[in-house]
Amino acid sequence: MALAITDATFDEVVLKSDKPVVVDFWAAWCGPCRMVGPVIDEVSAEYEGKAVVGKVDVDANQEFAAKYGVRNIPTVLIFQNGEVVGRQVGVAPKKTYTDAIDALL
Repeated sequence: MALAITDATFDEVVLKSDKPVVVDFWAAWCGPCRMVGPVIDEVSAEYEGKAVVGKVDVDANQEFAAKYGVRNIPTVLIFQNGEVVGRQVGVAPKKTYTDAIDALL
């Protein structure tokens, strides 16, 4: 399962990570988010120990969604060394996310 990331843990988990980080910004009421969620969970399992994969519920945690200009969900941001290095808005195939991680490993 992907890690639940909150506004309180974002800095430590995402920005200070020494590994690539995949962050899925989602909400429970979002239909397309429910399609991306299981894919993100698969990616999390496959890259355990190599990358950090997590989810931010934008209804409960709005600070970093606003900071990074997340206006549509699902939005998946890829971070490396605390910087956004990739962005995918909307539903995408698993390979989109795995290719983004592989490019950073």
